[in-house]
Amino acid sequence: MKKLLIPAFILMAQPALASSKNPFAAEFWSLHNTDFIVLLAFLVFVGVLLKLKVPSKVGEMLDGRAASIRSDLEEAKSIREEAQTLLASFERKQKEVQEQADRIVATAKEEAEAAAVQAKADIAASVARRLAAAQDQIASAEASAVKEVKDRAVMVAVSAAKEVVAKQMTAASANKLIDDAIATVEAKLH
Repeated sequence: MKKLLIPAFILMAQPALASSKNPFAAEFWSLHNTDFIVLLAFLVFVGVLLKLKVPSKVGEMLDGRAASIRSDLEEAKSIREEAQTLLASFERKQKEVQEQADRIVATAKEEAEAAAVQAKADIAASVARRLAAAQDQIASAEASAVKEVKDRAVMVAVSAAKEVVAKQMTAASANKLIDDAIATVEAKLH
């Protein structure tokens, strides 16, 4: 770096040398010549810069800045890669959540259809039970009506028989029936 800076500074000082007609003439090397003074000041300035190692410090600063920029770029790259990884992870999770939601919806539909089928079966069973209960009630009512008719017929028959027997029975036949009944009871009890 130093090797490049010194010739560059000397070439920049050429306008000062170009002002005189003969740059190596005696009057150029005089302290009364402003071009020579400017050249000396410039060379002293360059010498001081080189003595203080300014070019190396500037180079170090530039290298440090370049390293800082490089590290910033690497950090930005790693952050970008991390962000892409996170994005891919979130997209994968979103897809999984969407699939899970679709499965939940499908399961809910299947359960709703199964519940509807079960409800229809329950309603059919309930109707069948009610029909069976109604038929049982009808059969019970018929049996009750038949029993009531039979009971009524028996009562009518007993009443009729009672009247017939009462009309035909005399005191002697009544006494004989009572004696026969007592004898039957006495034989069964002993």
